[in-house]
Amino acid sequence: MRIVDKLKQAEESGLPYFSFEYFPPKTEQGLVNLYDRIERMGRTGPAFVAVTWGAGGATAQRTLELSEACQGIFGLDTLMHITCTNMDRDQVDQALAGARSAGVRNILALRGDAPRGDEFWSACSGGFTHAVDLVRYVRETHGDYFCIGVAGYPEGHSESTDPAQDLEYLAEKVRAGADFVVSQLVYDADIFIDWLQRCRDVGIACPVVPGVLPVQSYQSFRRLVHLTKVAVPEALRQALDDVRANDQAVKDLGVEHAVATVRKLQAAGVSGVHITTLNLENTVMRVLSALDLGSEARRLTPRISATQTEPSNVVPGAWDDFPNGRWGDARSPAFGNLGSYVSTYGTAMQKIDSGGSAWGEPTEIDHISELFVGYVEGSVASLPWSDEPLLAETQRIKDELVRVNRLGFWTLASQPALDGAASDDLTYGWGPRGGYIYQKAFVECFVHTAMFPAFLSRLQSASPRITYYASNRAGDFVTNAYSGPQGDGGAVTALTWGVFPGRAVVQPTLIDKMNFLAWRTEAFHTWEEWAAVFPKDSPQELFLREMADKCWLVNVVDNEYRNADAIWNMFQ
Repeated sequence: MRIVDKLKQAEESGLPYFSFEYFPPKTEQGLVNLYDRIERMGRTGPAFVAVTWGAGGATAQRTLELSEACQGIFGLDTLMHITCTNMDRDQVDQALAGARSAGVRNILALRGDAPRGDEFWSACSGGFTHAVDLVRYVRETHGDYFCIGVAGYPEGHSESTDPAQDLEYLAEKVRAGADFVVSQLVYDADIFIDWLQRCRDVGIACPVVPGVLPVQSYQSFRRLVHLTKVAVPEALRQALDDVRANDQAVKDLGVEHAVATVRKLQAAGVSGVHITTLNLENTVMRVLSALDLGSEARRLTPRISATQTEPSNVVPGAWDDFPNGRWGDARSPAFGNLGSYVSTYGTAMQKIDSGGSAWGEPTEIDHISELFVGYVEGSVASLPWSDEPLLAETQRIKDELVRVNRLGFWTLASQPALDGAASDDLTYGWGPRGGYIYQKAFVECFVHTAMFPAFLSRLQSASPRITYYASNRAGDFVTNAYSGPQGDGGAVTALTWGVFPGRAVVQPTLIDKMNFLAWRTEAFHTWEEWAAVFPKDSPQELFLREMADKCWLVNVVDNEYRNADAIWNMFQ
């Protein structure tokens, strides 16, 4: 069914409605588990579900696969995203043909974000410059077959300096054939209500649905705000700061604020809400239950609040109750989740100076080492692989990080060892109060191929105290991790765990072959994205591409968490 028809029916009747947004998981097991999650959440009766699209078609096949399952298997009207970023006409034609073949009749036409490292967005050869161009093209080539949605920006697009002009661009997309609008995230209902009235004043009469993302964790919310610059009420910001060491309290605040936001929107006559789930379930279901939305939201709300250690015992929602990031459980549908939202709605990512790269113009190995040292010391605000400064816990190992980066071990991630820190510690704590946090020291780094053999020899000599995973761009892979019954090195190593009153041991941070290799692909591709900042065949571009080919990505875990400094003996 055309989504716009459902939205108009709901708005004419005054009945509230909601929809969900998902992204294609990075791993096969994550996709399988997301299907289970979508089936449960689909029983709540969403008006539609949306599936995001990676820049340049990076997730094209999996987006189509997920969209087809939502539409054909689960019987949910599905909104498939398509972005202009790095997409030529042939790729767009293939995507639209795939949608038709899958029975998907609704698309969200987006420009998408600038590729990482670029200062300004630019169309690829044979591609589209603006979302309105994509809307026109779809209408010209497919007539009224597709119902087309577009994005709206209550606070203005990140590249716009004129709110009136920004609204005119949105009106132009509607005149070109867009049927409805989905807004960027809303944390301040008043901003959306005012913007919606201004939309109506300029003649935008189609349904406009506000986007809502409940706060899931303090760190992910902090990063979201940093990347998108979305306005956050001071009261919410302060309340989150006050409970940042208590994950459950942060989730509770997230639910409370999302519910209050939706109720205020409803009171102003806004019938619907589009919920960005980040593939998470528990918090979303709590929001629906509190709003009395969804036919089975109360019954389906998960009651589990601990990550299980064995796949056969995993309960729906169990992966996601505590911090879940790059080294979370790769079986989780939400593994590596935030970038999907940021790239989809065209928000501000890392910029570069007009004269070149914010990370210098590297042509020698020492230039890379200096950049990483500057990042650790705080004189460089970001890296191509990391868009935020280091976390506070890293101060404890800062001197060692400076030393090893100077030696040419370019660190992408790290954590100090902990032996029973209080769960309410403002730097290291997480989870319910009254518990204790433990973690193994680990370091993830790039190592030049000239240094790798000696480094690997040291790691091997320290086994089994040291567990390592290493791979290069060509796909060579070595590990000493326990092979398990399959003999493939796929055993899971816990990096962080917590012990809390009345609960099983919680292991939110894990490393295994699956999540290491999922990140490996992105890590090496980032060298290419950085190289693309510079003119083709320039010394900088050639050097960075060479580094992508001549480095190993290595993850080192010291299993002796009571000896906090032993790991650094590996880096000589």
